[in-house]
Amino acid sequence: MGIFDWFRRSPVEQRSAMSGFTAELMAARESYISGRRGIAELTATAQSCISLWEGAFALAEVDGTNLLDKRTLALTARSVALRGEAVFLIRDKLIPCSDWDLSTRDGIPKAYRLSISEAGGGTTQTALAGEVVHLRIGVDPAAPWLGTAPLRRASLTAGLLNALESALAEVYENAPLGSQIVPYPEGPETDMTTLGRSFRGQRGRVLLRESVNVSAAGGPAPAVDWKPANVTPDIEKSMSVESLAAARDAIAGAFGVLPGLFNAATTGPLVREAQRHLAQWTLQPIAALLAQEASEKLGAAVDIDVMAPTQAFDAGGSARALATIVQAYAQAKEAGLAPTVVDAALARLDWK
Repeated sequence: MGIFDWFRRSPVEQRSAMSGFTAELMAARESYISGRRGIAELTATAQSCISLWEGAFALAEVDGTNLLDKRTLALTARSVALRGEAVFLIRDKLIPCSDWDLSTRDGIPKAYRLSISEAGGGTTQTALAGEVVHLRIGVDPAAPWLGTAPLRRASLTAGLLNALESALAEVYENAPLGSQIVPYPEGPETDMTTLGRSFRGQRGRVLLRESVNVSAAGGPAPAVDWKPANVTPDIEKSMSVESLAAARDAIAGAFGVLPGLFNAATTGPLVREAQRHLAQWTLQPIAALLAQEASEKLGAAVDIDVMAPTQAFDAGGSARALATIVQAYAQAKEAGLAPTVVDAALARLDWK
């Protein structure tokens, strides 16, 4: 070190801060637990739809394997509803994975790095694609190895539902609901200030804050001034109730649940139709995807039926169809038609 080094400025030491990266990891971990957004997943509407998915899959009948038990099917339904995908490691049983990373070839997963949750701390394992059951729904062509949850596909409606419920919660928590302002005789400012402070947090009570002292005419205050005034906010004009109902119906529709199922005026036929619609057009296709994935990975033909265990079928229509078939057989016998002719006609109608 020379004498001229005393006059040179020392180089600035730069260090990389990991706070941002750590915060991203924590946010990602939270999203895996509570859902992709962590907002509307916490509402009662979303949880009601997810409970319907769980119950239907827990009742599903599985043929071809013993690994897909009731507990695994219910966990699969919840994971798919919140995250859009579910991953299980194949061992002597299906082990659920809380987190995973994968590598692909031609858009098809080839290997996985899986994180398995344990009570004393998680473990990480590496497995080939043949050792992993990976169910995903709402797949995008840009990323065919990823699934998307219903609420992520309807993020605008989910955000609206969250904003409305949060706003209404703040209104009911902070607004002076049921409070009134009535006339109060003129008094010292200190007394009025003390009286005004005592009104804070006293919801539903009478607030004596308005002055009735009339000095312009020099006479007493008119009797009409003693009429109380209500300070409860008028929520009806903001259309928040209608908007909240529309957002709830849209979220239910995103999960494949008919909005009429949650209507207070719902009748029995509509409930049965909503159950049939949910099982036939939403849950049974997901069960077919799971059955195909399990058949490829477990080496046996797997079949999952959601319709029959949940009795999600038109019982009245089936009864009427059976009555029509019996009546057709009787009329054919009276007309002298051969049984083979009747069977052939019914086979064309797919009734046999």
